[in-house]
Amino acid sequence: MIRAVLFDLDGTLADTAPDLTYALNQVRGARGLPPVPLAATRPYASQGARGLIGVGFNLTPGDSGYDALRDEFLAHYAANLRRDTRLFAGIPGLLDRLEARGLPWGVVTNKAERFTLPLLDLLEVRSRAACVIGGDTTGKIKPDPEPLLAASRALQLAPDACIYLGDDERDVQAGRAAGMTTAIAMWGYLNGQAPETWNADIKLEQPLDLLRFLD
Repeated sequence: MIRAVLFDLDGTLADTAPDLTYALNQVRGARGLPPVPLAATRPYASQGARGLIGVGFNLTPGDSGYDALRDEFLAHYAANLRRDTRLFAGIPGLLDRLEARGLPWGVVTNKAERFTLPLLDLLEVRSRAACVIGGDTTGKIKPDPEPLLAASRALQLAPDACIYLGDDERDVQAGRAAGMTTAIAMWGYLNGQAPETWNADIKLEQPLDLLRFLD
């Protein structure tokens, strides 16, 4: 029986792609480069700085100049966490319904706490979350299962009593390794991949579909 619901943040709980793209385009603009359209960045937004720098500059971690671009990008993002970021349609209603059922919910994300916690405050949901595990909370990031196991410990529940919703293959890998039920948020970014190959337990077309699964 599912007794708690855990959400990935970027691409699952909240649509953060517009503000991540804004930060990227500030970095590009400082170099005289034209803005990258949201349609080009959106599929990779779940990868955070790595994904955005990859789209905007065709660089990956370890490449010359990557670290400086990442730091500049993150500084712009920290100053613009909620220009256009919103909870996905259906998420506010889902959170209300979960709470009405007495089901705790939490957030497990690879986004560092210095962005995650203030963003959840700006979205006015941090105080409602039963736990928040960021990318630097445990020293491990997904697909390692430790962040999810830390969440289950915080909830004082066995991992198999939790379901984890995410929009990236790493989310499914981490959830399965932790022994949780896994669900793909099909409204998310999906990293330009084919989610039917991820071996998740369920696919959810919209947030409120979770209620039918829980029933």
